[in-house]
Amino acid sequence: MGAPDDAHWRSAGDRIQTLLDASSAAGPVARERAELLVGEVTDLYGAALQRIMQIVAVAPELIEQFTSDDMIASLLLVHGLHPHDVRRRVEDALDKVRPYLGSHGGDVAVLSVAEASDGAAVRLQFSGSCKSCPSSAVTLELTVEDAIRTAAPEVSTIEVVAAEPKTAVIPADSLLNRIHHNGHTTSVWHPAPELADLKPAEVGGFRIAGSTVLACRLGQNWFAYRDRCGCCGDSLAGAALHRRVGSADPVLRCPRCHAHFDVVHAGARVDENASTAEHLEPLPVLVRDGVLSIAMAAEPTTAGVP
Repeated sequence: MGAPDDAHWRSAGDRIQTLLDASSAAGPVARERAELLVGEVTDLYGAALQRIMQIVAVAPELIEQFTSDDMIASLLLVHGLHPHDVRRRVEDALDKVRPYLGSHGGDVAVLSVAEASDGAAVRLQFSGSCKSCPSSAVTLELTVEDAIRTAAPEVSTIEVVAAEPKTAVIPADSLLNRIHHNGHTTSVWHPAPELADLKPAEVGGFRIAGSTVLACRLGQNWFAYRDRCGCCGDSLAGAALHRRVGSADPVLRCPRCHAHFDVVHAGARVDENASTAEHLEPLPVLVRDGVLSIAMAAEPTTAGVP
């Protein structure tokens, strides 16, 4: 199954809900019958999945193939058939995003996974240079939280413990308040398959969710930033990658103020006497269900405004 099919089936739940809502126009009886029909179909393929898992129980390699496929794994979770416990699924989810974390100079370790009254509680510890860059920290936290909640929807609490002994436990709600609003994540993943057309070391501008995004490719890794220079505040249109003398990491040079930014490590400015506040705003880029996707902040809504 190719990437377009993966993206199509990922949104199947939304389409089913839309059809159910539309059936309400014919009255409550019609909606009730539609819900019963969906329930019957769901129970049918759930029973079939259960039989499949019983048949392949003697073939561990097949079980691993099933659980490593995001779409199959999500259906196994819905029906309570996933063979791995919460901790294993959290660890596997973090393994998938660890290369991205490393590209931002960071890493994450699972300290504990425990049962709580309203679900599972996960405690993590970030390490690496991401701790010193607020912009990078928020990017990594969003990526990690998305991975965990996708693989283990029963997780209700995520806490991050700072690596420095002098720093206390930071509640997840406080740590993630830049990407949360009223308990809901305000960033949304948007498919961006056009990024795959970038050639190695090429920089390009893209319109994603109504915003201009600057993206570049280094080998098989993609990095994306909002189109705004962290020094002069102007657009980065026309910027290109190059290597500075004595440095192995590629930098992006603003074509207007000539400031230099490390595209691999969260867009930090690398010029002499640069302020830590002068950095690009990184955007998470991950391959989700075979499709390159970018996380963008959702548009805020104002109550009472038509």
